[in-house]
Formats: sequence, structure tokens, C-alpha cells
Amino acid sequence: MNATMKKFGAPESLIKDYDHWVVLLRPGQVTLGALVLVCKDPAARFSKVSRDAFCELQLVTADLEATLARRFQFDKINYLMLMMVDPDVHFHVLPRYRESKCYGDCWFTDHGWPGPPDLSQSNPVDSKTKHVLLDDLRDNWP
Repeated sequence: MNATMKKFGAPESLIKDYDHWVVLLRPGQVTLGALVLVCKDPAARFSKVSRDAFCELQLVTADLEATLARRFQFDKINYLMLMMVDPDVHFHVLPRYRESKCYGDCWFTDHGWPGPPDLSQSNPVDSKTKHVLLDDLRDNWP
């Protein structure tokens, strides 16, 4: 487990473990279903990710888009590879929504819509809803 995985709550936040990638529930739910996709390769630059990891990325993104679309009917999806603080190759995966969504006992607003995502604002999510969301995504992953 690399430092980026740990920072984003692994292993507790783990949704799916692939050969070269892990999908984690993003602690700060900027939008409903926000994820972090972290490469297991010891790579600090995207160009240093292994060929096998690049190939598997197609499967991982297909799985996550299918799951998020089925569960939350997003309007768009953004993959942000910022890597300014966390050293390992990773993406913030943000489903985007025109309108606020209710999930569990919480309302989720996409504060940046229709522009770039606003990473400075997360939706408040209670512990119960976060656990339900995590279990929901795990149970519905291909």
C-alpha cells in the first residue's frame, strides 16, 4: 500500500482492488460518488506507469463509469490527475451533476457545475451515509 492509498483511507475506503489499481471512496465527497483511483506501480509520473497498468486502466474506468452511471445517473464525469501533494499516480474521479442529489439522509450538490469541479467544497456526509455509500458501491461493482 503506497502513501497515497493510505492518505485516502485505504484499506477502509477500498471499493475494488485490481492487479495494478485500487478504487477508493474519496473521503471528501465533492460530488456524490467521488472516488480516488490509485496506481499500485511505484510511479510518480504517469509516463512511468507500467504497460500492464495502462492496459488494465481501460477495464477499471469501464467498471467505475458503469457502476456510477447505474447507481447515480451522473451527467458527466471528470478525471483529475493533479499530483501536487500526493506523490503516487492517481486520479480524482468526480461524477458531475446538473442538479442536487439525495442519497441516504444527505443532499449532494455539485458546487462547480457547469464549470470545473470545486475541490474546496465537499458535501457534508455523516458516518452512517458514508458507510452505506461504500457498501453500495462495493456490492454493485462488476
